[in-house]
Amino acid sequence: MERLDKFLSDAGVASRRELKTLLKTGAVQVNGRPAPDGAAKIDPAADLVTFRGAPVERPRRVVLMLHKPAGYVTSTEDPRDRTVMELIPDRYRRQNVVPVGRLDKDTEGLLLLTNDGELAHRLISPRRGVEKRYYARHEGTATEEDTAAFAAGLSLRDGTLCRPAVLKPLGPGESEITVTEGKYHQVRRMMASRGLPVTYLRRDREGSLFLSSLPAGECRELTEAEIAAVDAADAAKR
Repeated sequence: MERLDKFLSDAGVASRRELKTLLKTGAVQVNGRPAPDGAAKIDPAADLVTFRGAPVERPRRVVLMLHKPAGYVTSTEDPRDRTVMELIPDRYRRQNVVPVGRLDKDTEGLLLLTNDGELAHRLISPRRGVEKRYYARHEGTATEEDTAAFAAGLSLRDGTLCRPAVLKPLGPGESEITVTEGKYHQVRRMMASRGLPVTYLRRDREGSLFLSSLPAGECRELTEAEIAAVDAADAAKR
């Protein structure tokens, strides 16, 4: 059994606050009868819930790709800064999507959001080893010694141990970095430990997903084929 207002909120009908008013209008019915009390218990598998005459179904799985711009924090709410949720259309926020992992405020690029908690856990778990690739502009020029140090696994100044990673120099002041974990400001700290402080950072790949030409500040829903590829890649690592 489940509370009616939670079922409706999870289905994206409206927020719980908005539902208090909607329920009083008779817009919601359970098995053909008006349901004015959001605390009422229902059985989603057996009861027919309708909103303004249309059946209400459990929310489908939604996975979004956002091109996060700099200046936004990866959080659902923050008292001081703008959050990535401000960039997400209301119809998706009503389906309770949340960020998968995080990008720091000054980092741009690919950020996933989903209402599938199990998928989110799989993507951020270091045990799964999901590759995340970044493009960085930085001071200095990466050398073969830097590449070897990344491949061996870095030990940062505060004692943090990083898994082996790939550093690919692209030329003076530019590199591509691929990691399989997401420690706090990890890429920036790894680069700084080699005397290559980052001035610009963008994530352009996560697993089989690429940022491609998605404009900064915009998001799109992943296709079923893209979600299937994510699921297949994860299953292969179990």
